[in-house]
Amino acid sequence: MRKKKIVIALGHDALGTTLPEQKHATKRAAKAVVDFIKEDYQVVISHSNGPQVGMIHTAMSEFCRIYPEYTPTPMSVCSAMSQGYIGYDLQNAIRTELLNRGIYKPVSTLLTQVTVDPYDEAFYHPTKIIGRVMTEEEAEAEEKKGNHVVKTQEGFRRIVAAPKPVDIVEIDAVCALLEAEQIVIACGGGGIPVLAQKNCLKGASAVIEKDSAAGKLADLVDAQRLVILTGVEKVCLNFGTENQQRLDELTVSQAQKYIEEGQFEEGTMLPKIETAIEFIGNSAVRSVLITKLGTAEEEGMENQGTLIHK
Repeated sequence: MRKKKIVIALGHDALGTTLPEQKHATKRAAKAVVDFIKEDYQVVISHSNGPQVGMIHTAMSEFCRIYPEYTPTPMSVCSAMSQGYIGYDLQNAIRTELLNRGIYKPVSTLLTQVTVDPYDEAFYHPTKIIGRVMTEEEAEAEEKKGNHVVKTQEGFRRIVAAPKPVDIVEIDAVCALLEAEQIVIACGGGGIPVLAQKNCLKGASAVIEKDSAAGKLADLVDAQRLVILTGVEKVCLNFGTENQQRLDELTVSQAQKYIEEGQFEEGTMLPKIETAIEFIGNSAVRSVLITKLGTAEEEGMENQGTLIHK
């Protein structure tokens, strides 16, 4: 009998912000991951990289500002760096948790590239704020390089596009590792966005929405379940009001109706619900669980959150 496949998408709360926070947070995330492994799932993990890639980009930009003889670091390279250093902490935390429970399974972090469409509408309307705060003079210099800049409360900051994922370049490697009974960490931070140019892959100045990438990953490995770990225990209607209503279950048609009503906030819950709808599609087998890491751990993850199905 073939094992069920599950993709677990770890949000910001599961990783922390600083290096010490990340060390502590990955230990908690590892416990949730190993709970699923004990239930005999084949597990693939994706994760956020929001604060981490921002720190890397800021650090590299500052370095080039102080030492102008060095070449600036492209956004795609910053994404690759974040995959490496988050994966390093995460795979070691999972390995330790497995061995503490008497389980031997290899854990691999895979540097993952995700192709995007160069004509994606997102490239004409960049929205993702990244990097350090700049002066007006520095912002003008960035714009002369062809980069987009926006004014914030703190000052000027760069913004990049958030295109949809088209394909995962290393998906065959992910599937091969799964078949070899390994736990795979892939598509960190939404994956490294790349543009296919004949036989070459060119890094794109963009970030991919991590939930969309997790949905694409779950689809391509043919997972039965996508688990999105976020900052709230359940999906809510009328979120943040006195009429807030927490949902235990949600059908695809109900989710589409609530999107039309404007129930889910853009940039937070909306991309998660859209990912769920796209991943489930017409399937009676696939489902999505949205919940918060560490909520009622004694009850088990299966009894938490909002379950979305056809």
